[in-house]
Amino acid sequence: MGSAVAVVTDSTAYLPPGLAERHGLTVVPLQIAVAGAVRDENEISTAEAAAALKEWRPVTTSRPAPQRFAQTYQAVAAAGASRIVSVHLSAAMSGTVEAARLAAGDAPVPVTVVDSGTLGLGLGFAALSAAAAALADATVDEVVAAAERRAALTRSLFYVDTLEHLRRGGRIGAAATLVGSALMVKPLLHILDGRIAPLEKVRTSSRALARLAELAVAEAGDRPVDLGIQHLAAGARAETLAARLRERIPHVADIYVGEVGPVIGAHVGPGMLGVVVAPHL
Repeated sequence: MGSAVAVVTDSTAYLPPGLAERHGLTVVPLQIAVAGAVRDENEISTAEAAAALKEWRPVTTSRPAPQRFAQTYQAVAAAGASRIVSVHLSAAMSGTVEAARLAAGDAPVPVTVVDSGTLGLGLGFAALSAAAAALADATVDEVVAAAERRAALTRSLFYVDTLEHLRRGGRIGAAATLVGSALMVKPLLHILDGRIAPLEKVRTSSRALARLAELAVAEAGDRPVDLGIQHLAAGARAETLAARLRERIPHVADIYVGEVGPVIGAHVGPGMLGVVVAPHL
């Protein structure tokens, strides 16, 4: 394991393949049900979930059971960890943090659960910062602080083709959906106080995507940053945006481009494009 402090996160971090393993991160999957069939998120392809969403078939998500966390904590402790830091998506959007805390009470080693207040690569970068601190033999308090500081610094911005999926999942108010539909606008959203909130309304998708880039450039400024470009069934748009940001942001360290998994995809819908700007600590 390489460290007395082990870091656990969940599947909504959507880290690129192999990155969690290289940093010693253990990932607990959330669950998704398509037309009533429940599976772990890593057992269903994003393409399958996106197809179901496009056909408006029922797609729902759920937190891991506390027992799943209990089993994970037992396995991590058995592998040699003396402390565990468990970093998860916003408690305002999921019961995952609650399930982790329930399991932590009976874990064989002390577990500190961190509510990142975000999701996607916003969570992913926070978990990576925690893992880097753990691998550098930081104390458990230092590992927790690394996760919390990175999460607090990180800004998540995204575009969706429609607010309907978020409305159906209860992740944004019906009033925002009605206003958007009435004005025929394309919404830009962000994570605010642990929740998905409207940011701006733009008239066309092309203008919305241009504005998304402008906001990301302004957020990065002259600071060293990592970037995450995340999408659902919008790979060409994501690559175009990544290329644009590479040219316009002067101090980009790592940039990850990838598709969100089906748990987040079920709430944002096909066509989603997001940017995570994560300044270095």
